[in-house]
Amino acid sequence: MQLFFKILFKDIYHLLATRNSREFLRLAFLHGDAPRYQLRKVSFLGYRFQVPDGLSFLWQFKEIFTDEAYKFHASHTIPVIYDCGANVGTSCLYFKRLYPQAKIRAFEADPQIAQLLEKNLQANGITDVSVVSKAVWIDEQGIEIGLEGADGASVFSQGKKITIPSVRLSQELQTEPYIDMLKIDIEGAETAVLEDCKDSLNQVGHIFIEYHAYLHQPQDLDKILHILTQNNFRYFIRDAQDRKSPFVAYYYKNNNGMDLQLNIFAYRVK
Repeated sequence: MQLFFKILFKDIYHLLATRNSREFLRLAFLHGDAPRYQLRKVSFLGYRFQVPDGLSFLWQFKEIFTDEAYKFHASHTIPVIYDCGANVGTSCLYFKRLYPQAKIRAFEADPQIAQLLEKNLQANGITDVSVVSKAVWIDEQGIEIGLEGADGASVFSQGKKITIPSVRLSQELQTEPYIDMLKIDIEGAETAVLEDCKDSLNQVGHIFIEYHAYLHQPQDLDKILHILTQNNFRYFIRDAQDRKSPFVAYYYKNNNGMDLQLNIFAYRVK
């Protein structure tokens, strides 16, 4: 009977256990049924944001604040953080709450989202984050991406594409003596970028990678794991979306562009 109640009430307990989980429920009640891809103002944990899509922001908040997926231990009070795919600033805000003196460089490819990122940081008194309105890539020649309007701008988009200015991440990493956290959520460009960075990761302490496998594109998770292993990282992998009965459900129910999305946490054990 004890196991029965543990299974029955496990999710309810976790949703009510912390301030951030209760805040997620409040946000879901207020914004969960809002029309998609319309600019909204949201208030949470004493902050004010403008977001281009209420539902996308909800799941960002859950992953970043409720689940604390990006939590890490730095060896000093001024860690260097590279946020590649910063979107509207939810992750930057979390990092600043975790380490108020952190040096953060925030890269965002979508020019309209990058404007919201800057506005959100300024509206909440965060003035020391360096925002780079460019795509993280393997060169500085620009890249074609499809803009989705929220958090899904991708090189593999089937829609209309535009050319976005780019920065070569491997060169950016080499300008820092040490990077405490490298977050990479760049919607399908992660494998190419990491392959270009494979010789520039020695000075990185933690890496978060959101891996995306798009239908009709090769799955190359093995390449990413090989790069991490070669650079002496250990890793933990968690599914970002679930597929029930994957032998018959070949793609995600709510996203027919991908058949695999994973969160990869890479770290060094001292």
